[in-house]
Amino acid sequence: MLARRVTRVVTTLLLAAGMLLGALLVLPALAGYQRYVIVSGSMTGTFDRGSVVFDRVVATTQLQVGDVITYRPPADSGIDHLVTHRIHAIATHQGVRVYRTKGDANAVADPWTFTLPNATQARVSFHVPYAGFAVAALSDRRLRMLVVGLPALLIAVSSLASLWRPEPEPA
Repeated sequence: MLARRVTRVVTTLLLAAGMLLGALLVLPALAGYQRYVIVSGSMTGTFDRGSVVFDRVVATTQLQVGDVITYRPPADSGIDHLVTHRIHAIATHQGVRVYRTKGDANAVADPWTFTLPNATQARVSFHVPYAGFAVAALSDRRLRMLVVGLPALLIAVSSLASLWRPEPEPA
């Protein structure tokens, strides 16, 4: 009896955690937000490593110094992935807006300047601390198979066990 109760509590908690993570990932996307996982410590204190930031696409003309954006650094920067940093400076060079960013935990601004070629840009709206670790873990195929396969196996075993249980005698 106690084992059955513990099993029910554990499965209920796991189901609730899975549904919460699913809602966290799906609902903002339905509302028009893009999500990114923070993979470095350059924004520590604002967005710790493993946080998920949710960005709303805005017109580049709305961007101001102090906004946090997620962008791809210039090709000659040596960085080949998206970066989420705060806009440190905006200048105009030959009629084009030029940006410089800085990670909040970094002592100096990023060594590159860049332009934003599109009319819109992803700007951070809110974040969820540490949820990115779960998102990153689910990118591993073996873990995904375990997350999907284990509950399916438990359902199958439970269904088979109910076939062999004797029916209760009528009272």
